[in-house]
Amino acid sequence: MFGVINIYKPRGLTSHDVVEIIRKILKIKQVGHTGTLDPFAEGVLPICVGKATRLIDYFDDDKEYLATVKFGTSTDTYDTEGKITKTSDKIISASDIEKNLVNFRGEISQLPPMYSAVKVNGKKLYEYARVGETVQIEPRKVTIYKLELESFNEAEQTAKIRVKCSKGTYIRSIANDLGEELGCYAHLSALVRTRSGKFNVQNSKKLPVKILPKTGEDKFIKYEIFENAKEEILSAIQSPLDALSLPIVEVEENEHIKISHGNSIKKDIKNINSGDFLILFYNNNVDAVGQFDGTEIKVKKVLLQ
Repeated sequence: MFGVINIYKPRGLTSHDVVEIIRKILKIKQVGHTGTLDPFAEGVLPICVGKATRLIDYFDDDKEYLATVKFGTSTDTYDTEGKITKTSDKIISASDIEKNLVNFRGEISQLPPMYSAVKVNGKKLYEYARVGETVQIEPRKVTIYKLELESFNEAEQTAKIRVKCSKGTYIRSIANDLGEELGCYAHLSALVRTRSGKFNVQNSKKLPVKILPKTGEDKFIKYEIFENAKEEILSAIQSPLDALSLPIVEVEENEHIKISHGNSIKKDIKNINSGDFLILFYNNNVDAVGQFDGTEIKVKKVLLQ
């Protein structure tokens, strides 16, 4: 088991819940996701299994979302699960939204929500928020490649906005900040991740489980695994090479032996710049991730099967 599964995370599960479900279905511990998706959100969540987990840092990390923004109220979590903090009777139009979206395109400075996993002084922000502590949050640079209004229901004051962005972008913050700029407040009422790197929602796989309703005493999710779940998941595993944009370099047997011991190899390769990462490939298998320094390839992660 070595590869990536394009899972569609349902609303209500954490990203870690999905990892645990896949671990239980496949009976393998080496499972990890490529980027957290909030519990109230749904959509594409690539899951790596086996030694493919060692490749997570090298996956394309641009994301695309369809966000539903509700205007008129803001919450402490910036989404529909938080407590209402501000309200407004101001009515806005689609043109009002369009005029303000321009301020969020390109490279922007963004404050992450207090209810997030960003760490400050070794603690996650939500740990401060839950006990009512305030902490200084530094803005972070993120890039918004695309931000378009897809539809607007003026009667309900609800907009659907398409967002294509870099890793680390909080769509909740965009919703909150847009409401502040418009002077009517806003929060994120729904979120679907439609793409993560090379994985899109059209080709995603639903979890082969039935999620059971929680009772007041349940701390963890409860679910039933479908009878053919393992076969379904195994059939959905893709080569990690499909998810990577790194160049592939074929190596010889003597180089393969050196790589297996973590040793650098000298190789004359074209069209690869010094500092670039690449995949070292031998006998139809991924040997390692390497980095070219202009004259030789230094092994960064060994993945010999």
